[in-house]
Formats: sequence, structure tokens, C-alpha cells
Amino acid sequence: MTVPDLTDHLGYWLRQVSNHVSHAFARRLAAEDVTVAEWAMMRVLFGQAPMAPSRLADRMGLTRGAVTKLADRLIAKGLIARAANPEDARAQTLALTHQAAAFVPRLAALADANDAACFARLPDADREALARILKDLVRHAGVTGIAID
Repeated sequence: MTVPDLTDHLGYWLRQVSNHVSHAFARRLAAEDVTVAEWAMMRVLFGQAPMAPSRLADRMGLTRGAVTKLADRLIAKGLIARAANPEDARAQTLALTHQAAAFVPRLAALADANDAACFARLPDADREALARILKDLVRHAGVTGIAID
């Protein structure tokens, strides 16, 4: 029986690129004392009205427990505020603080710079084709969550 090499699988190469891009971005964010998961939550909340943790969990494809732990970390950093829901005192909402709202565009610039650096060697047409192919694969697989690890 012939067993193919790891490198014979497209998934292997996809994971190599994904790891490279993700780790490079995580290093950029670490310099700002933010994790990829924290960045993702802040980006989802950016420009939005205060949001129920359950809605945030749905938007991010995370469990409510994971959202609570992530929100707790961001609250401790002064980047998210938790408040009682004005429509239901038993419920809470999460929103970016003013500090975080000013911080998100700077972090978005880091994301842009990371993409530019990681994919610089590809001509524009290849980058566009790669984006189209990857988006098609994600849609076909029914992936709806935000990749944070």
C-alpha cells in the first residue's frame, strides 16, 4: 500500500500558509497587547450598538462561555464595557469603550499590513483568484464562524 507524503495534500499547504499568516499577525497584535481573538471581538463590535453576548457569540461562531471569557479579558484591559440592557434589566450588553473605538482602526491597519507582507509576492490577479477560491470553499463548506485560532 502506498501512503502519500504529507506534502502531497493541498490541505497541508493551506495549513502552512494559514499558520504563517496567523502567527505573523499574532506577533503584530502581541506588540499591542491584544490577541487575535480579542481583535476579532473588537472588530465585530466596532461601529455597532451595544450587543447582547448571545448575539455576539452567534456572530463570531463561539459559545456564550467563550464570549464571556473573552469579554472579561477585554473589560480588564478597558477595551469593552458591560452594561445592563435598557430593554431588559436581567440581560447585559457589550460595547467598545472610547479607547477601543480609537484603537480598532490602528489594529485594522496592522491586519492590512500583515496581509500585504504575507501575500506581497503574488500578482494582484493571483491574490484575487486565491481570495475567490477560498471564499467559495468556505461558502461550500458552510463555515460561518470567525477563525480566531
